[in-house]
Amino acid sequence: MKALDVVQLEVIRNALDTAAEEMGVTIWRTSRSSVVRDLLDYSTCVFDAEGKSVAQATCIPVHLNSMSSCLDDILRDDIPLSEWREGDLIITNDPYSGGQHLNDILTFKPAFVDGRLVGIAGVLVHHLDVGGGAPGSYYAGATEIYQEGFRIPPMRLDDAGRRNKEVIQLLLRNTREPANVGGDFASQLAALDIGVKGLHRITRRYGADRLAEACRGIRRQSEMAMRAMIRDIPDGTYSFEDFTDDDGIERDKAIKISVKLTVRGDTVEVDLSGSSPQVQGPVNCTRNMSGSGVFCGILMSIGSEIPANAGCYEPVRIVAPDGLCVTARSPAPVANRMAIGHRVVNAVMGAFAKAIPGRVPAAYYGVSYAYATNLFHADGRRQVYFDLTCGGWGGHPDGDGANGFSCGLHNIANAPVEMLESTYPVTFEAYTLVPDSGGAGEQRGGCGLIRAFRIDAPAGTLSCNFDRFKTQPYGLAGGAPGAASFAELQRADGSVERLPSKVAGKAIAKGDVFRLVTAGGGGYGEPAKRAEEAIREDIENGYVSRQAASAHYGVKAG
Repeated sequence: MKALDVVQLEVIRNALDTAAEEMGVTIWRTSRSSVVRDLLDYSTCVFDAEGKSVAQATCIPVHLNSMSSCLDDILRDDIPLSEWREGDLIITNDPYSGGQHLNDILTFKPAFVDGRLVGIAGVLVHHLDVGGGAPGSYYAGATEIYQEGFRIPPMRLDDAGRRNKEVIQLLLRNTREPANVGGDFASQLAALDIGVKGLHRITRRYGADRLAEACRGIRRQSEMAMRAMIRDIPDGTYSFEDFTDDDGIERDKAIKISVKLTVRGDTVEVDLSGSSPQVQGPVNCTRNMSGSGVFCGILMSIGSEIPANAGCYEPVRIVAPDGLCVTARSPAPVANRMAIGHRVVNAVMGAFAKAIPGRVPAAYYGVSYAYATNLFHADGRRQVYFDLTCGGWGGHPDGDGANGFSCGLHNIANAPVEMLESTYPVTFEAYTLVPDSGGAGEQRGGCGLIRAFRIDAPAGTLSCNFDRFKTQPYGLAGGAPGAASFAELQRADGSVERLPSKVAGKAIAKGDVFRLVTAGGGGYGEPAKRAEEAIREDIENGYVSRQAASAHYGVKAG
């Protein structure tokens, strides 16, 4: 057999990428709930015969960076690769077996050709509701994982082609939205079949040996590219801290995320040991979740052009003892793990900003604004409306931060309000940018968003898992921090109630308006250096008010 050449390596790489994208398109076209169909809260990945990631679709980095770790954990602790058979399908959502939180159900299906394992298709989908103490399974009052929903240990859903339908029945019996969750789960399983067919197609064209050689080459290229990027960073230790507001239980206690970044030659060590101990409330991260945030922060700082696969993780070592908020022990609750996960990214990027000044942007809004309502209809029906939104991106050396821009860690899409209004008993009263929310700087931070909707159902409950109400997104190089977030309920009787960042089961009624204002991004550079022309454009576009222009920049633009 001729040695694999560069052209054929790239052809196989793109074929694997296509297999991953085909899985993603399958979910997009066949899923049922708005969280999957519109927000695109799912991810697809292709693994080689060793269980190492080699290709992924353009999906959710927080999923993709942890799917390899999850599969590693399953292979090490539960179902060794030697025991996988044709027709098997492995499933889990257990955060303490490699998962993230219970809504994210991971599935893996091996591809065999002529009796030989040639690869594995992987799909992760965020399911609308998996039970627990709150609609959407984001129970802000949880103090243990048992309150957060239906938990699936690593197991075979399909055993050599025979489906264990009872597992699906258990899942659907434990969700508030069986039709939506059942439809999304069927879509997830169909996507796995598409991925396996793609691996079959590639193997039959190029052969199992050549595919295995290509997968090793793909991983090696990413590893070498990552090492080259790291070598361009001066050796040294760089530290940064950021804070999550609270855990929703102890509301006056901020949670520290500490990063000590050590660069030695072509390797990076990320030490999280200085972070706060694990907390009572559901903002904790498991080790795999924090690792996902670390890898995302690194790639966003130095490696945006490096193909993300198992190879690029090789030069990175993560250090942290168990029992921290970033390495929680079971049975700590983890539903709102993104509150700390985003802050891991912010802190990693802050450390890189010290190592390579002038190359890293200021802090983005730094939280997945997750909220859910359990809406009660007059005829007794209930609906779970779950949604996510974003805020402003940090200013960077080459330009202003993007307005209302979903950051790389969660990379969600926008659920159109017209679709939401046609599906749920809600009416949107506002969905627009927040003037003056971007941090002042030579390069302005991006503006956050206002999102407000009226409840049209007779009654319901509201659950929120937010952050950045107290700790603002930091600026860099003299730039000001972005504006903080807040949320409120405007009651039908005209009264207004300011909400804390974490809310569990708040009663709502017809005519109430829920209003969320998200954080802006931090500014970059000294505000005094911002050009008058740029300030006038900001005023004309509604990003900055005349009063703020005068206060922050000393310019009275007419």
